[in-house]
Amino acid sequence: MANMFCVECGKDGPIFREGSCISCYIKTHSFSKGPEIIDIPMCSHCSAYKYKNLWTSDLLNEVLRKTIKNTFNISKELKKIDINSECKEEKNGMDCKVFITGFFDDVKLTEEHNLFVRLKKTVCDVCSKRFGGYHEAIFQIRTDKRKLSKDELENIRLSVETLVENMQAKGNRGLFITDVGEEHGGLDFYISDKGSGLVIAKKIQDQFGGTIKQSSKNIGMKDSKQVYRMTYLLRLPAFKKEDFISYNNSFFYISSISGSKVHVIELLNWTKQIFDLKDIQKANIHGNKELVKDMILVSQSESEVQIMNPKTYETFDIRKPKNISFESKTVQIVKIKDRIFLFMKNIINK
Repeated sequence: MANMFCVECGKDGPIFREGSCISCYIKTHSFSKGPEIIDIPMCSHCSAYKYKNLWTSDLLNEVLRKTIKNTFNISKELKKIDINSECKEEKNGMDCKVFITGFFDDVKLTEEHNLFVRLKKTVCDVCSKRFGGYHEAIFQIRTDKRKLSKDELENIRLSVETLVENMQAKGNRGLFITDVGEEHGGLDFYISDKGSGLVIAKKIQDQFGGTIKQSSKNIGMKDSKQVYRMTYLLRLPAFKKEDFISYNNSFFYISSISGSKVHVIELLNWTKQIFDLKDIQKANIHGNKELVKDMILVSQSESEVQIMNPKTYETFDIRKPKNISFESKTVQIVKIKDRIFLFMKNIINK
């Protein structure tokens, strides 16, 4: 830049353009221009915002920043652009001041614009599908030879809903549960996305055990392609966590079920074992925690304990499953048929 007198301020120095120094040039030129009013569609049900042709769960500030960047004409000479806004809520929208900051020939500048943002209430694509009962998959949960208990129903429902919420939080806003129904002693979840439905089914299988079967149903055509609705059936075993079972002439306590593996504790010696679900499907089920009874500890030796029923005062001698000394005045037992076992859940689960 040549040294001359600036035609604007009269200072002697480098001339940038049009006879002006860079400071005066910036003062007399605008580097950004935009509308005074913009519309942002907003879903009246889920508060999602629409940017271009896509609905998003982004915060309004981020959607507004993207919209300003897309609708404002910003000079290509302005580098390292940063867009910020300060908004005040009004009756029909938001009254905003927009600040566009950037560097022009290494000089930082900020231009301010007045902008009114109208939030246009409508219904987004996801809510429209949800209210229309849209679903691509049905996730069914059933059990063999029994109905799900109230606790199981609540735990499974909470687990499925938590999985969906976590997947939504990771960006899958098109995923939702259309409906939940109790059917045939089990649960039916109507899920918007069949791919996510399979993921959910496998994660619930990992948590509660069981086997999954898949089936599909042709429900019509879309964009010249056949459309199928998937059904994922998770069949839980007849037994459940904390059940007492017998298998191959031995008695077990089920400590947990995960996927196709059943974790058990043999009551005779308190040893831990793992069975494949398919191998013990036909195990005899004797009951759950209602079989556990509190008894008075009368005496003990290295290998046995003598206990007394606090109701009948009847005494029993029971062999200890392992070399352990009981400090409490009471112990727990499980009676299955004509067999009595020391149980002590807080010890055998360690």
